[in-house]
Amino acid sequence: MTEDRLPTHIWVGAFIRRCSSEAIPVTVLNSGEKMGGTVLFKVYNPPDACRLLSQMRNPQGNTEWYQIHKQDILDEVEASSRVRKAIERDPDLWVIEVETRDCKLPFEPF
Repeated sequence: MTEDRLPTHIWVGAFIRRCSSEAIPVTVLNSGEKMGGTVLFKVYNPPDACRLLSQMRNPQGNTEWYQIHKQDILDEVEASSRVRKAIERDPDLWVIEVETRDCKLPFEPF
């Protein structure tokens, strides 16, 4: 059986281009495995509010995004610490930081 999913590095590149075209600040904090790395979003609302979102597949095989912490908002120090620990557990993880005004993804990722 062949996999019909885009390689992660292409997906990340498309997400970055879309953010750039809409003047949304975006940074890749960690480049993971090119073909199948998992993506973690650090959604940042300056000066000190963050949310961490990770991807998972629903029963239909579609990607959904869920918050990986119980608190509504994390401060920058706590979010960065959790990101470091996630990368230590999974060095193939892609971490993308997106800056927003409301700590929500600016649009639904592909």
